[in-house]
Amino acid sequence: MRIITGKYKGRHFDIPRNFKARPTTDFAKENIFNVMGGYIDFEGATALDLFSGTGSITLELLSRGCAQVVSIEMDRDHHRFIQQCLQKLQGDNAQCIRGDVFRFVKSCKMQFDFIFADPPYALKELPQVPDLIFERGLLKEGGVLVFEHGKDHDFSQHPHFREHRQYGSVNFSIFK
Repeated sequence: MRIITGKYKGRHFDIPRNFKARPTTDFAKENIFNVMGGYIDFEGATALDLFSGTGSITLELLSRGCAQVVSIEMDRDHHRFIQQCLQKLQGDNAQCIRGDVFRFVKSCKMQFDFIFADPPYALKELPQVPDLIFERGLLKEGGVLVFEHGKDHDFSQHPHFREHRQYGSVNFSIFK
């Protein structure tokens, strides 16, 4: 796993082979962040990375200058790996929380400029994630949600939907 751009550009982190998470490919990550450049300035932004997996997005957000990044991951080993990566970067402006995303979202009192959510594609509650984020008011005014999902889901009728991007087998729906 590598960081695409920013102050940590080119840094590599070796993901343990026993991980269940599938990190967003470098190709898809680079392209969606290029698109996001037209939506948001990451410098000084607050960001939330839901279903963090390997922490790839969290690290990218820190590298691009986010003032604060909150990362939520339930799996103990994945959480530990993200913590180790943050320590290597001395990411003091990042907080990695081990816990259930749905519980976190329901109790969260913060608002964010940018939210990235990459739930397991087989998660039965996957279609409800965007609604939950908007119902709980987690985005600041003008904030952006990027939702990674499989090809079987179409969010184009959602009232906050802005656009869909596909890079290989990776699909992103963008909400504002």
